[in-house]
Amino acid sequence: MKIIECPRDAMQGISEFIPTEQKVRYINQLLKVGFDTLDCGSFVSPKAIPQMRDTGDVIRALDWEQSKSKLLVIVANKRGAEDALKFDAVSFLGYPMSISETFQRRNTNKSIIEALNDLEQIIELTHSAHKQVVTYISMGFGNPYGDPYDVDIVIKFAELLKSIGSDVISLADTVGASTAPQITSLFSEVSSRLGNIEVGVHLHSTPQSSREKIRACFDANCGRIDGALKGFGGCPMAKDELVGNISTEQIIAFLIDQNIQTGINEAELNKALGMTAEIFPNH
Repeated sequence: MKIIECPRDAMQGISEFIPTEQKVRYINQLLKVGFDTLDCGSFVSPKAIPQMRDTGDVIRALDWEQSKSKLLVIVANKRGAEDALKFDAVSFLGYPMSISETFQRRNTNKSIIEALNDLEQIIELTHSAHKQVVTYISMGFGNPYGDPYDVDIVIKFAELLKSIGSDVISLADTVGASTAPQITSLFSEVSSRLGNIEVGVHLHSTPQSSREKIRACFDANCGRIDGALKGFGGCPMAKDELVGNISTEQIIAFLIDQNIQTGINEAELNKALGMTAEIFPNH
């Protein structure tokens, strides 16, 4: 199973600005751990996500060439993609698509149709640069806004994203609405319908339900899962303080319990965990 560590998601909702040099030290330590990918920043409007306004400066200072981990950044429009693609260090551009019209407007200030048009341009640019796009289906497990939702909507949306060239599709539980049985059934259904395209999950959860959700992914033969150390973060646009990211430590512990080789350097992981109190002092 590919473990995607998400310091960007952990940091982005914190109102007090984390100094650039602290971000660099933390992410450089994460680069030593052995994660498949680091979701390390975003090229979006600093008015929307002020914490990520220094992503370019952070990437310039990273020791990425010494790591096996790949770097992913989030973009929300063509301009952000153009900025991100200036960096050789970046392998993946992530784009948040929602099946909830309400949340798409709340998250990117665009309709679903407008966002899809943006995504097509981003995919074309990214492929021209020989890089890949990860498209997140946010509100993929339901939403609190009353927009239409069922499994068929998710499947058709995923098929559309594949048809326009998304390289990876990640089912995102933005507000922590999913249950373990739902994760297993929805992931299995979507991945079987999409064939050879890579499908992953980006789940938000309370700490109490994280392990059962990790098991649900494992039971569905999910090969890609996002997490964040200590379970920090969540979506600031969702305005739900009860849920955060899936704890990466729990993902690793679960896989070890299943006798799965994670490729994680435990000593370097512990060093990164030791830094979290400094990076996230008031979380």
